[in-house]
Amino acid sequence: MATGNGILTTTKGEEEQSILISEREIFDLCGPVHLTAIDWENVAHRRSVAASLVQGVYILERDKQEKRQGNQALAPPWWKHFQFELYRVLVDDVDSCIFGAIYKFTPSKSYFGGSKDKSQQFVIAFRGTLTKGDAFTRDLQLDVHIIRNGLHRTSRFETAIQAVRHVVATFGSSNIWLAGHSLGAAMAMQAGKTMAKTGVFLDAFLFNPPFLSAPIERIKDKKVKHGIRFATSVITAGLAFAAKAKNVNTRSGEDTFVALSAWTPCLYVNPSDPICAEYIGYFEHRENMDTMGAGVIEKVATQHSLGGLVLNFMGKECDEPLHLIPSANLTVNLTPPTDFKEAHGIHQWWKPDLLVESKKHQFT
Repeated sequence: MATGNGILTTTKGEEEQSILISEREIFDLCGPVHLTAIDWENVAHRRSVAASLVQGVYILERDKQEKRQGNQALAPPWWKHFQFELYRVLVDDVDSCIFGAIYKFTPSKSYFGGSKDKSQQFVIAFRGTLTKGDAFTRDLQLDVHIIRNGLHRTSRFETAIQAVRHVVATFGSSNIWLAGHSLGAAMAMQAGKTMAKTGVFLDAFLFNPPFLSAPIERIKDKKVKHGIRFATSVITAGLAFAAKAKNVNTRSGEDTFVALSAWTPCLYVNPSDPICAEYIGYFEHRENMDTMGAGVIEKVATQHSLGGLVLNFMGKECDEPLHLIPSANLTVNLTPPTDFKEAHGIHQWWKPDLLVESKKHQFT
């Protein structure tokens, strides 16, 4: 049984064993137990389920590390509560850690509390960085690849995109979700962008997705913040126009950006989390520029990274930054966190009293 101090007690013969675990791994203690029937039209329900399935991937790897099997395994309740079954685990070929999972929805007839129209058949979920156990070293390497815009070149991503393509090819693209947190959100975003470039638009739930840039969003003075963003946009757009004049190849990136505009992933960010907070300013600035009559400048600037343009002028190739996306349903958690761990954590996204602000940003 589980106790309030994070001790899991089991009985084996006459011996009582106490295993120290984190309460945050136990569904009955910190999971969305209030969701006993899912209304798939309810955005909060959909968000909570997607976040829980991502948490299930975290616990799958933790169960593996701690050799928790059978009744001691803590992962199954994170998907069984919502009547999913584990269809397949995704394993990194470098360190054999579990980094993802494919879930299949197998509901009973009495399970639904609302419309089934927006329910899904499969969810492909990816966890973020684990700071405990053998997975940490490999996860950290993948984090570095995100910084270098090279996640798509890794063997872990190759395993992930092959799994996504398999599910789509076998079961069709409708009613398939992608979900991920932090590093896993980057993995899901890369997979979603890759599929969208082929005309396959998958629903995506991306929790605390990395946005790697200068932390402009942390500047308190709005005028200073806007001034920096405006100057950056002008410089970026100017370089893009200059690149065209000198026949530096930027066309393929622009065509790709426009092609992606029909894909609108759901992004969940916390303004107190510097890893993902820049998405707030990224989309707000686009609207502000349009209001100022500078929409043309921003439409050009938002399709490029300043660093990438500079490298192009130097004759060097630069991979497309992962965070450059044309459209999104952006949800911001307005509930003040106690610390960075809470602001960046996955647990915030299924709380029943969550105060959020959501807005759709569509690139045209």
